[in-house]
Formats: sequence, structure tokens, C-alpha cells
Amino acid sequence: MTEPVRYVVDGEDFDVVREGASVHHTWVSGPNAGYGFSVGGPAATPFTAEEVRAHIRAFLSAVDPRTGYLAE
Repeated sequence: MTEPVRYVVDGEDFDVVREGASVHHTWVSGPNAGYGFSVGGPAATPFTAEEVRAHIRAFLSAVDPRTGYLAE
């Protein structure tokens, strides 16, 4: 597992860590402690910073602003 790297995307803070073939994104500034998402990928090919930001933007666009969770 890598050490967390802080990303600020559209004013929201995320800690991002790589663990094997998964990248975990924890929404630090979000309303629900510990909430976030994970993305899988080839273990040998890390995501670029722009790819990480794109994943975060896609996640944020799917969040219900009333609940702070993914919209159903």
C-alpha cells in the first residue's frame, strides 16, 4: 500500500492510496466520514494525476448533494 496523496478537485479533498491493483479514494472533506470509492487497474500501470482527477470528478458528479452518497 502506498502512502496517501492528497488531491483537491473542485474544492473537495480526497486522500488517494494504491493497494495492489486498486486505487482507493477517501473523500476527506465530504459529509460522511470514510466515504469514497475505489478503482481497479493493472498493477503495473499507475494512474496519472489527470486520470485520478477525472475519476474523482466522475464520482462527485454522481453524488446526491442532499445525502452526500451516490445517487440511487
